[in-house]
Amino acid sequence: MLNTALDTKVQFLHGFSHKTRIQILDLLQDGEKTVSEITKSVSGSQSSISQHLACLRGCGIVIGRQEGKFMHYSLRNDKVRNLLNMFDEVLNDVEKDVQSCQHQID
Repeated sequence: MLNTALDTKVQFLHGFSHKTRIQILDLLQDGEKTVSEITKSVSGSQSSISQHLACLRGCGIVIGRQEGKFMHYSLRNDKVRNLLNMFDEVLNDVEKDVQSCQHQID
């Protein structure tokens, strides 16, 4: 259970801390997608993609909408879209530093 604002912030940022989740978020910037559509575009099994989507939902980053037997996923709101764009803008400024960082995690 999360006890502090810092723990909550760390949990939220965890949603952005995996390559597959970033791929999913980049894909969802173009609009709502089903798990099948995401799986076709992002490397990974449907089970793995579903687990990453569950993480993103749990962190409040994406939302799901049931339509018949299909679940459609989208970014939670424009604030999340703006945050992703801001990540890209900041990365453009610090890209060389990030690439030479000795503390990278695989």
